[in-house]
Amino acid sequence: MMVKQVKVSNFAEVKGIVSAAAKCYNDVGVHDVKGSIADAKSILGMMSLDYSHPVKIVCENEQDLNHVIRALKQ
Repeated sequence: MMVKQVKVSNFAEVKGIVSAAAKCYNDVGVHDVKGSIADAKSILGMMSLDYSHPVKIVCENEQDLNHVIRALKQ
């Protein structure tokens, strides 16, 4: 299980995560500070999270996780 903590600042970054996760073979989850978990491939799920604090991106595959992180940094 690979976990990376990131700060998401705006909706464009949320859309970038969803777009990158949609291209991943493995499941990608996003956990917020309140304990809510969303499927990173679901825009509605992602919109329900609290981004006032950093979130954790969780994936079984390191390549998929790195793909999502790179999309966030663009």
